[in-house]
Amino acid sequence: MNVQPQPIRTAAEQALLALLERRLAGPAVDGPLAGRIGELRRAAHAAFAANGLPHRRVEEWKYTDLRGFLREAAPAATALGISDGASAPSAVAFPGARRILFVDGQLSPAGSDLADLEPGLTVVPLAQAMAVGRGTVEKFGTLAPQRYDGVLALNTAFFGDGLVIQIADGAKIERPLHVAHLVTHDHPVATYTRRLVEVGEGAAFTLVESFEGRSGVPYQVNDALELFVGDTGHMDYVRLQDDSETALHLSTVMVDIGRDAKFHAFGLTTGAIASRVSLYGRFSGTHSHAGIRGVTLLKDRQHADVTLLLDHAVAHCESRELFKTVLFDETRGVFQGKIVVRPDAQKTDGRMMSQALLIGETAEMDNKPELEIFADDVQCGHGATAGALDEDLLFYLKARGLPAKEAEALLIQAFVGEALEFVEEEGLREALIARAERWLNARTG
Repeated sequence: MNVQPQPIRTAAEQALLALLERRLAGPAVDGPLAGRIGELRRAAHAAFAANGLPHRRVEEWKYTDLRGFLREAAPAATALGISDGASAPSAVAFPGARRILFVDGQLSPAGSDLADLEPGLTVVPLAQAMAVGRGTVEKFGTLAPQRYDGVLALNTAFFGDGLVIQIADGAKIERPLHVAHLVTHDHPVATYTRRLVEVGEGAAFTLVESFEGRSGVPYQVNDALELFVGDTGHMDYVRLQDDSETALHLSTVMVDIGRDAKFHAFGLTTGAIASRVSLYGRFSGTHSHAGIRGVTLLKDRQHADVTLLLDHAVAHCESRELFKTVLFDETRGVFQGKIVVRPDAQKTDGRMMSQALLIGETAEMDNKPELEIFADDVQCGHGATAGALDEDLLFYLKARGLPAKEAEALLIQAFVGEALEFVEEEGLREALIARAERWLNARTG
């Protein structure tokens, strides 16, 4: 007699499965895409039922055991009906950017600037786009990585509100679009938001996203973003993760890069007790460039994981990755980066670097850069460093009259500044630099 082993499920996994079953039994998506969305949800449910939450025995999650961080499954957030924002913390603002606000996972028309959109820019709520079922929304769910990802499976099964953003061919959208995510509940809730962005052929666009929430509340964020950069297009993507110090933040970013296109991304992470950002990038057209940078600032007992996979599937493409991590106290940082070069991707040029600065003796950094190369005419390299502040430089600054804390802050600012300088839009760059400096001054002051 064959006995099939039954997986041992945690309390959170059992609760999530129960919530998933109720979600599948609830109202379906209306419109032409109803069948395909239903199929995606059922497949995500089946995959989660079979595999559960990622844990340390899964290679891609060996440093971030989600079973340990997600002990209880919070219920999906409900909109609190905040109209004037008086009872909610204010969302971050970026000068000159058009803001679209999500409050507790729901689009807030009152807090969003959707009037007089620039020619060539279309912004449609996800449910409305699915009801029509034509255009960009038809690409929903097509960028999912081939391997199982429990976080993305949960987002696909639970996703509620979101956006579909389309930039017409040749359109140059000068004003950045800022999508702000704000959690206002005073008890644990979970948000599952989703966005789909398509930058047309020869178009240019800057997307900014921010994540914040009520301090002291252990809410859970599970967000997913699908990006399509068309041939000869140019997209800049900037994200700020400054969630509550007790929150759990999980994000999945998926991008497809066309021919002769440019994709630049930058992320600043300062919030959440535990966070993980997974970025999956694929070159689908030749002679394209991707530049991906990030800065992570951690204190107390925070844990932050950046996992990156860049798939060079075609020839003559270039990628550059630079990540800086500053760790105070008993924090733990994780960087996992992999560049894959397919057999037909000759003339690939890929470079990846992770650098960590450990302030004190109890912080920990796990670096895991990888190259997987199946072509022979390539230039690829990776590196990783982890160390303390240079004592000679500290002595030099203190010898010239700077107090020890100011000297330390100045050196840390110089360390992270190399990555921050890659943000192209001046207003965004200055706002991010100022935010990083305030964090550092508060920590070292």
